[in-house]
Amino acid sequence: MPRRFRDALARPGLQAIAEIKRRSPSAGDIRPDADPAVIAPAYAAAGAAAISVLVDERFGGSWDDLRAARAAAPEAVLLAKGFFTTADHLRAAKEAGADAALLLLRDLADDECARLLRVAGDLGLETLVEAHDRLELDRAASLDAPVIGINARDLATFEIDRRGQLELVAGAPRDRVVVAESGIVSRAQGAAAELAGTDAILVGSTLMRAPDPAAKLRELLSRPLVKVCGLTRQEDLDVAAEAGADLAGFVLAPESPRATDAVLPVPETMLAVAVWVGDAGDADADLDQVHERANGAVRGRDGVLLRDGEQVARLLDLPWDGEDPAHWESAAAAKGRIVLAGKLAADNVGEAIRRVRPWAVDASSRLEAEPGIKDHDAVRAYVEAARSA
Repeated sequence: MPRRFRDALARPGLQAIAEIKRRSPSAGDIRPDADPAVIAPAYAAAGAAAISVLVDERFGGSWDDLRAARAAAPEAVLLAKGFFTTADHLRAAKEAGADAALLLLRDLADDECARLLRVAGDLGLETLVEAHDRLELDRAASLDAPVIGINARDLATFEIDRRGQLELVAGAPRDRVVVAESGIVSRAQGAAAELAGTDAILVGSTLMRAPDPAAKLRELLSRPLVKVCGLTRQEDLDVAAEAGADLAGFVLAPESPRATDAVLPVPETMLAVAVWVGDAGDADADLDQVHERANGAVRGRDGVLLRDGEQVARLLDLPWDGEDPAHWESAAAAKGRIVLAGKLAADNVGEAIRRVRPWAVDASSRLEAEPGIKDHDAVRAYVEAARSA
């Protein structure tokens, strides 16, 4: 059977399922006048790997919404989302134009889900099998679900548990396509799911609340992420966050002129990065950045970004006391996720991004009034230049 849904989500880089819904049981009305015929093609143009359409009346949806999305975006990959428990539900989804349908393990016993998976296969319909805890994740794996969704929202209490979701994503079978669902409002939160091992994020309310849902989708998927490093003061962190930085770096190497004693609490829309020399220690950070030791210098040139001790990206930097004319060229040729550093600021970060296409950019020394003290105007200008490049 064709695997349009699975294959679209499995493409390189972080993908997105962009959702169309008018309301939710937890939040009430979100966008009551949402028109699938307008939003679906806009999502497709903005880079959505798939489009989720709520067809349940509790979310202000209907099968006509799915039909409208299919007519307006004939090439898009469509996911029918509702509380499907019967073969008739799946037939209705297929007839309305869906490529895939949601199956909630919360509502289905294993034998029921297995039967619906077989029915879906016979119909040429793919599935998103949704779990929200370890037991359900294990069930999804045992059922050989090709695409597994992990919902951060408890559908009974409506509470969001992002940390628990990321733990489940990290423990999901690597031979499946994994989708992180619910609660993603920033690029950094999407990146956290990406680094934990998700292939795609499903975003609904965040997009529906935005003045321009398609523009918000582009923002969530856009790269590079923007890191401000060498933060030592709360007021500097606040400016970086307000400016729109995604990553906040805190140097925990005492020999550095930018050393700090601890990682400051960052807003939930950002990720904290603890920067070490030699070996990573213990810190309350989302990620660790580790540089090798170097004779005669505070640290070595390059480093790695770790999540729970596992490498998830490489940092490529200039020598602190020298220049490398081929730095951007060698960085552009490097494989995998690259964090580009080395004398970046507002005046050159745009060119660096265009030439290297990194996963993230990292600046510190040229954003300072003095070591460890940020120039707020320089921080704002750098973040704006990086995000608009």
